[in-house]
Amino acid sequence: MAKTDAQLADGQTANAVRRRTFLVGIACALAGAGLWGVSGACAQHLFSHYGITPMFATAMRSLVATLFFFGVMVTRRRYMLELIWKSELRVKLFFLVFGGALFVDQFAYAMTIAFTNAGTATVLQMLSTVFVMLFTCVMGRHLPKGNEFAGLICAFAATVLIATQGNLGTLVLPAAGLFWGLLNAVCVAIYVLTPRAAGLFDRFGSFAATGVGMLVTCVCSGIAYAIQLAMGMGAPEAVASMDAFGWLVLIGGLAFLGTFVSFGLYLRGVAFVGSVTGSLLGAVEPISASVCACVFLGTAFSGFDWAGLVLMLIMLALVTLGGKPR
Repeated sequence: MAKTDAQLADGQTANAVRRRTFLVGIACALAGAGLWGVSGACAQHLFSHYGITPMFATAMRSLVATLFFFGVMVTRRRYMLELIWKSELRVKLFFLVFGGALFVDQFAYAMTIAFTNAGTATVLQMLSTVFVMLFTCVMGRHLPKGNEFAGLICAFAATVLIATQGNLGTLVLPAAGLFWGLLNAVCVAIYVLTPRAAGLFDRFGSFAATGVGMLVTCVCSGIAYAIQLAMGMGAPEAVASMDAFGWLVLIGGLAFLGTFVSFGLYLRGVAFVGSVTGSLLGAVEPISASVCACVFLGTAFSGFDWAGLVLMLIMLALVTLGGKPR
């Protein structure tokens, strides 16, 4: 009988530990997703008040995040860098695809903000869930399930509402903003699918794999910005005229909090709570971006914008909660 009581006590202790771990995971994922939204507001502030280019913002945020990622890995996970360096060519090519998609994703997100605002850009980014679902259906050679089809309708309706503001005969959202927003969503889907399909997270861990992907992003954006400067399009005068607060927003808000810390917290949270719950918690991002843009930047959102946000959240719930993962 004593043994049974001990087993019950051990089981209760284990359940308490799992519950505590789950709650910590929720907190980490919520904080990470919320900081992604803050990064969008920081980018909008930099574009509107300082006139820096989206490519410069992308280059700086990826550079700072890469330095922090590799700073942690060099001091605490050097063995993982050696393992990645010695990996076969096929794996390194997957890292290039992963990092390339991350680069285009960050640049397209910045361009969407430049043409629209942080809240709209983040809502359009949520279409990536639809692209992931469609790709899975094509590769698995099956039609979308009922909940997935309903999610598609919600996503389409949300995009139409945001782009037309309820007037179906007129495109109110700038065409360039819609283009970059859709490209951003596609690249997010590639960025999410590639490491899973190639087994990069399973083999090297999400932190190390994301750090290497960020390094590829840093190199790509650095080269692209150098080309912009050579063509006289990099707005160096805007960079030179930035004050201390502007640099604080760029490095502290956009790069450190909005990129390095947000990725670290969110990925740690997903590791604790799972990908499905993590995806739902990621819905905090557009809410955070919209609230920050309204409160701190004075961005006005119409009823159609908020309706589109609600439909996107419904789409996300339908796609991620319906049925078992395939």
